[in-house]
Amino acid sequence: MTSEHVTSQHAAQLSGTTTPVQNAYRLALLDLDGVVYRGKDPVEHAAESIREAELAGMLVQYTTNNSSRPQHVVADQLRGFGLEVDDSQIITSAMVAARMVARGVDVGAKVLVLGAQHLRDEVRGQGLEIVDTAQGNPQAVIQGWHPELSWKELAEVSNAVEHGARYYVTNRDLTLPREWGMAPGCGSMIQAVINATGVEPLASAGKPESAMYDEARLINAQGDAPLDKRRCLAIGDRLDTDIEAGNRGGYDSMVVLTGVATPRELLLADRLLRPTYIVRDLRGLHEIQPAPAQVDATTWRCGDAWARVQGDDLTVSALDDIDALRAACSLIWSRRDASGDDVEIVLPEFHLAGR
Repeated sequence: MTSEHVTSQHAAQLSGTTTPVQNAYRLALLDLDGVVYRGKDPVEHAAESIREAELAGMLVQYTTNNSSRPQHVVADQLRGFGLEVDDSQIITSAMVAARMVARGVDVGAKVLVLGAQHLRDEVRGQGLEIVDTAQGNPQAVIQGWHPELSWKELAEVSNAVEHGARYYVTNRDLTLPREWGMAPGCGSMIQAVINATGVEPLASAGKPESAMYDEARLINAQGDAPLDKRRCLAIGDRLDTDIEAGNRGGYDSMVVLTGVATPRELLLADRLLRPTYIVRDLRGLHEIQPAPAQVDATTWRCGDAWARVQGDDLTVSALDDIDALRAACSLIWSRRDASGDDVEIVLPEFHLAGR
């Protein structure tokens, strides 16, 4: 156990459902990296859980901050996992970014693009002219990620931004889950440009903004109206992108523990990063989610599990029980809301992976 500072925040609490999640919501807004796959490898239980949810009538839209792969390539990978996927079910940050830049510059403006061919195609599809150097006098820069990204490309972006080009990015993920572990993401490369220029991006197309979720509601519109966001559930593995995007956009959200998010991060999450539901993996789509309940000033329960503060220690009924984590999060979050001061609590180390 280690001691952590818990800072007072306005609370958001976990919720419960009276039916399985796949029946409680119409549309699943699924992140990909860390949720459905890790690099080339499928996440355990993901594909079969998605198929089961679709058989139950749930619609699925895949949203990814990855701007390097076009829709058909992503869809092909998912089909390789045994999923039935139409290309239109994929929403990438490159698609959203290109539309965002087009709204912010003159018609036919020159744009310096750092990113994969998919991003370049999307920008060109908006009627914009692509240049590859700062000497091309771009009106804007759009920075994405691709695996062969070089120092020279970062230098060109920095040069253009320093000379007044409007600075847009596809996403600000600091890390990217791969089949062998974590790698630097787009946000890490963006930070290099910020360090060189002192200029922050004007906007990001990817999560934690909710633009991709809003796009999904339009794709699944009922008549002339977008699908009611109360019937949509944002699902991801990152609190600072997937879950924050849900909260920013007014969507319920579910975090899976198959990627970046950890129990410790959840326990210490600020209000904007708190999910509506916590599950181990996508099998949670088929489960009724129990609602945690407060027993007294020191104890919360969730199902048969409990969490309790005794002195400066947080204790739980079992360290490998997801319900115990749910109870613990509810207890810590309510304690933060009740106190105007920092509270030092010794947190337990949960062991929930691989179950």
